[in-house]
Amino acid sequence: MKRRDLLLVLLVILIWGVNFTVVKLGVADVPPMVLAAARYVLALFPAIFLVKKPAISLPMLLSYGLTVGVGQYAPLFYAMAIGMPAGVSSVLLQSQAIFTFLMAAAFLKEPTRPGQLAGLAIAVLGLALMGAQSLLGRADGIPPAAFLMIIASAASFGASNIIARLASRQAVRRGQTLDMFGLVVWSCLVPPLPLMGIALLLDSPQAILASLQRLNGMAAFSMLYLAYAATLLGFGIWNVMLGRYEAGRMSPMLLLVPVVGVLTSVILLGERLSSLQWAGISLILGGLVILNRLAPRPQISPPATPAAEQHM
Repeated sequence: MKRRDLLLVLLVILIWGVNFTVVKLGVADVPPMVLAAARYVLALFPAIFLVKKPAISLPMLLSYGLTVGVGQYAPLFYAMAIGMPAGVSSVLLQSQAIFTFLMAAAFLKEPTRPGQLAGLAIAVLGLALMGAQSLLGRADGIPPAAFLMIIASAASFGASNIIARLASRQAVRRGQTLDMFGLVVWSCLVPPLPLMGIALLLDSPQAILASLQRLNGMAAFSMLYLAYAATLLGFGIWNVMLGRYEAGRMSPMLLLVPVVGVLTSVILLGERLSSLQWAGISLILGGLVILNRLAPRPQISPPATPAAEQHM
């Protein structure tokens, strides 16, 4: 990989790793569903006028937008608002790889290897360790409800990956190519209304309006960062890199995202993890490394599918 390209990839990793701390800071001042909705509204403009509609059917676009935008971010942002640490969130969300692996095997009949099952078992053990200390009340600052919501977020994340793969296959059968960046931009049309509907279930219209009226600099920065840095800039660079290098070479590098997420939360938020939490995080990341490295390499990789699997 060229030095310039490597630096761009590391920039994306940094942006997506810091993202979790930015979310944590944002939900301290803005209702979580409002922050999530703002991310998508801001990301839409002016990008939707500059990016061509991807080769995807309306049902697939709606399904992807709901799973990745509502199913992933609604529980993730709410979990962080009620006490889930940013660093732990960055690791637990990567359990989406477990759900993607299981769903791909069940619904897409993708091949598996014995070594992958070993990696899966190690990652699940790490999740069980994190979950047990939370659900049994021994976690440092991790409410059980927040832990369960992060797992639900990761499961929806995994479902969105499967939808992206199916959409990519459909496009190939039609002799087209699914532009993942276009999918990211156009799918931003879907989440805002459902997210605001959930926001109104959690808070009164008066409370939501009041939070927007007293919007401070940090909350505004969070919205702008999530929309333009994490979504548009991050995916813009990442998809350019996917066009230059093999997906199998690129995807493992994104395992650095939760590492950056944990370090950023420790440095900027002063989060501290127990020895048991560090053990759980190590097992999760170790299992994901095995899953990633032993994944079968397709003869022809559908364009942009790996990017969908690393969306944050």
